[in-house]
Amino acid sequence: MISFKTIRARAEKRKGGPKELAKLLPDKPDAKALAKLGDDRILAEMTKRVFCAGFAWSVIENKWANFEKAFLGFKPAKLAFQPDEFWDALMDDKRIVRNGAKIMSVRENAQFVQAIAKEHGSFGKFLANWPASDEVGLLDLLTKRGSRLGGNSGQMLLRFVGWDGFVTSRDVVACLRDAGLDISEEVKSKGDLAKVQAAFNAWARETNLSYVHLSRICALSVGENRQS
Repeated sequence: MISFKTIRARAEKRKGGPKELAKLLPDKPDAKALAKLGDDRILAEMTKRVFCAGFAWSVIENKWANFEKAFLGFKPAKLAFQPDEFWDALMDDKRIVRNGAKIMSVRENAQFVQAIAKEHGSFGKFLANWPASDEVGLLDLLTKRGSRLGGNSGQMLLRFVGWDGFVTSRDVVACLRDAGLDISEEVKSKGDLAKVQAAFNAWARETNLSYVHLSRICALSVGENRQS
């Protein structure tokens, strides 16, 4: 694996210098803010990631206000105890995307969020206390205990709620492979994920940067040089 300073220098050159690169980086993760995030917002983001998977994100975004109404503001306690009739009615609700498996995942994830909140005080507190050096373990938990939260959906959930982690996007994987990491072009196996985690852990120790920034800089160092 090459030093991260080489990757950062390449990203800076591609984007017009250090200041221009800095403008493209997201805000640093805020563990305190994450710990205060309501369980309803966690469940809402889970639902959004599940429905966006394999679907045009813009369609889901345009319907999102209706999703909030249809799913009772994503209050886990309300949703977890709704009768079968409530969920059956959602299958014909034109306000939302009528995908039966994804609709039922909301019911299961409401129960999942409740269970974690009972164990840790809230789902946000649980996430805030999980170390960035073990994203693989967290993704495994989301896959096993949640519904339809495996793969990219789990990674994007963590990114959108503000947890400090990497995303194995096409450009990030290309950067890692170019840096010398022996992984597939599509990172799906536990072995490849473990290698990615080890690489980011090493770069975090080298730079003291957040994993979100490491991941973003990595992506900006390769691929199509888009001005965004």
